[in-house]
Amino acid sequence: MSQSSKTFQKDLTQGSVPRLLLSFAMPLLISNSLQAVYNLVDMIVVGQYIGGAGMSAVSIGGDLLHLITFVAMGFSSAGQVIIAQNVGARDMDHVRKTIGTMFTFLLGIALLISAVCLVLRTQILHWLNTPAESYAYTMDYAVTCMVGLIFIYGYNIVSAILRGMGDSKRPFYFVAIAAILNIILDIVFVVYMNMAVFGAALATVIGQGVSFLFSIVYLYRHRDAFHFDFAPSSFRIDMPALRRLVALGVPMAIQSAAVSFSKIVLMSWINLYGVIYSALAGIYNKVGLIIGIVSNSFTAAGSSMVAQNLGAGKTERVPRILRWILFFTSIISVAAGIAIVFFYPSIFSMFTSDAEVLAVSSILVLPTLVNFVGSATRSVAFSIINGSGNSRLNLAVAIIDGICSRIGFAWLFGFILGMHCQGFWMGDALAGCVPIMIGMAYLLSGKWKNAGSANKH
Repeated sequence: MSQSSKTFQKDLTQGSVPRLLLSFAMPLLISNSLQAVYNLVDMIVVGQYIGGAGMSAVSIGGDLLHLITFVAMGFSSAGQVIIAQNVGARDMDHVRKTIGTMFTFLLGIALLISAVCLVLRTQILHWLNTPAESYAYTMDYAVTCMVGLIFIYGYNIVSAILRGMGDSKRPFYFVAIAAILNIILDIVFVVYMNMAVFGAALATVIGQGVSFLFSIVYLYRHRDAFHFDFAPSSFRIDMPALRRLVALGVPMAIQSAAVSFSKIVLMSWINLYGVIYSALAGIYNKVGLIIGIVSNSFTAAGSSMVAQNLGAGKTERVPRILRWILFFTSIISVAAGIAIVFFYPSIFSMFTSDAEVLAVSSILVLPTLVNFVGSATRSVAFSIINGSGNSRLNLAVAIIDGICSRIGFAWLFGFILGMHCQGFWMGDALAGCVPIMIGMAYLLSGKWKNAGSANKH
């Protein structure tokens, strides 16, 4: 291995577990926080200057965007795990083949999904029961994001490569660029140029595009560290690498899609209650996004640490990694829960000044607290499942958590028990607590211990 590769890569198999976990997770936490900030800025700026109809559009459009990025999320997470396992095993040839295969496969998928969604855009908004008051705004937001989908996919690919190599700092820098640019353009487009919801979406796409450009330039300039020369032949799909990527990526993509699909179903039910509750759903989702960044950050860090340690055969470190993940995420979730209980009127009013929306916002408190419990525990389960590359278990979690539990609980609480919109959110929150039960059963089984050697090739 070249000296530049050794310098660039971060060894996650040596040293103090809590120190390594924090050194890897904190840049991810800050990075994801910045990404959440520019999503929140869309909601806040639109909510303050356009009102409930604009918030409804951003909420619906945001859920739709999350749904169509499921392939990027799933396959980039799979690529990150595969790269981390190969780095742990010092197999840089497979790292190179995985990188080239990811680029070609995922960017092709992004173009295909964009085209299909643009053709079906009217029907999609109809399926979502989009309120008439926010229909035009929602169309503007959705179409703009569909056009810029390739930038989201591209950024996810580069971030997966860097994190799989043990680098969590550079993704933070790139998302910081997107966040700062998005905030500035949001204010310029919406407040000063009166571009309404289209301006908020355009600001997001431009920020993501610039971030992707910077990340590609960085990857090219440090190509020796990745053993990836960016020659056209390097982007040729390697069939063994693709089969491995698909084997792990499909369950992860289904997992991401299942959660997003269930949220779309819930949003379509909520939209039946009118634009006020549709706008309120935006607040619930954004608060969930804030605490979700903690779970996602520690999941990404934990998955890479577990994968590298399994690749290096150091199975004894895995339980310690999981315990420290639970410790850190629990502290943050408890603090966030206390803030919601005592300061929810002030927190929710950050998103909108619409009195009708804020008048019913108290119904969000209980589902939000339950959601925080799920966020504190999910990262433990997904770190062991994703880090070991268990594709079958990933698929099971996708079906149970993403579809059966989430939609089933929401139907039970919302329709059967008559809790209506609060019941839909309660069902969504309770479903987030399901993965920890599956993850703990897998951990106690010990089957994950042989995953590193089984997944190397």
